[in-house]
Amino acid sequence: MSSSIQTPESLPDGLLTVAVVSPDSLQRIAATTAVAQCGNVDAREFAEYPPNLSNAASLLGQGFSAVLIDLDGNPEYALALVEKLCIEGSAIVMVYSAKADSDLILRSMRAGAREFFTVPFNQSSIAKALHWVAAQQQPTLAARKVDGRQLVFFGSKGGVGVTTVATNFAVALAEESGQSTVLIDLNLHLGDAAMNLGIDAPRSVVDALQHATRLDSHLLSKLVVRHDSGLSVLSAPAELPANMATNVAIGSLLQVARRQFHYVVIDAGKKIDLKQMQLYEESASAYLVTQMGIPELRNANRLITQFSTDFGPKLEIVVNRHQSRSSGLSDEHLTKALNRPIQWKIPNDFAAVRKMQSTGTPIVHQESSIAGVIRQMARSVCGTSAAKEGEAARGFSVAGLRFPWKSAAKSSNPEKGKTEPNPTQHPPHSLPEPFLR
Repeated sequence: MSSSIQTPESLPDGLLTVAVVSPDSLQRIAATTAVAQCGNVDAREFAEYPPNLSNAASLLGQGFSAVLIDLDGNPEYALALVEKLCIEGSAIVMVYSAKADSDLILRSMRAGAREFFTVPFNQSSIAKALHWVAAQQQPTLAARKVDGRQLVFFGSKGGVGVTTVATNFAVALAEESGQSTVLIDLNLHLGDAAMNLGIDAPRSVVDALQHATRLDSHLLSKLVVRHDSGLSVLSAPAELPANMATNVAIGSLLQVARRQFHYVVIDAGKKIDLKQMQLYEESASAYLVTQMGIPELRNANRLITQFSTDFGPKLEIVVNRHQSRSSGLSDEHLTKALNRPIQWKIPNDFAAVRKMQSTGTPIVHQESSIAGVIRQMARSVCGTSAAKEGEAARGFSVAGLRFPWKSAAKSSNPEKGKTEPNPTQHPPHSLPEPFLR
């Protein structure tokens, strides 16, 4: 039953095809048997890792529903293979090991694996995982093509709070609308939207931009991380990118995102070349975030003049950290300075912002004066508050193991106690420690 690496033949619809890759014959047979016992599954054994990672995706990542990889034969090479398949392949990648090592589990998660099994295999865990894989194969995503609404946040100056506003707006919009919502952090050099939500994202927007020519909804779903609010997040990279993103790549990313999500919220930072970056589309609204300082208002006035023709009534002005009494500037003064009325005034609440940054608790989940304004902004986009529907998207899971930390963010699951832990989300500077379920 063993074979060398080769491209699989096409199989009838509805049949799962699973590649089991392991140099250990006993573990490979055990894994193949556990997979095959689930029924309606064609399990194919591969007695060696692909000798060349450069073409691993074309050999293993295409044509299979899932790939189950043994980590024990060569952990470093196996993890590199997992990462390669997750980025370039279309198959769901799962891994297994005889050791429930916390470091290995965490590295597998960061490489992109969706499941971590321990040997001996638990048949129920295998069956549940393959049931989820089968659900992903259903044509629901293809049938649910949406013309998503694009919402761009940019600032008049660095430090005005664009990320704070955009992040909390996106969380509120996901909760208030009950519709699929994604937050894309295009502040490639200093973006910290994921940090504000307590998310440790193994992938970033750079991965999407580097593979823009082959980016589709399936690959995008692998790159985003799901927050407890239901919001999907495509974070900025943890390290400074070597190359700048092209306008074409950004345009491709946003086009795919709008087809997959009802709402696409973009944190553009202080970028002002919105037209050139293809951030503006007919369906887009733009939020210019500024403050009450003279430099910020001066820059805002210039940006309003520049983009009034393009955005028209779709450009909304957001004054962050609004303090009319202490600043000595009335709303009349602000309107005159900007030559445009202010749509949104967000009060100053340093304690709430600090709590968000240190614990990952969104401000819209706190007792803060900011929360009400931002939720009102979200409702103005989606209409009246809608009931939340659907389950949280499945992330990385460990059969027989679980990550015990509790997210500071409130869960969107109405059935308390039934929310599965999300190992990609935890307070900053902490690492999960697994324990036996």
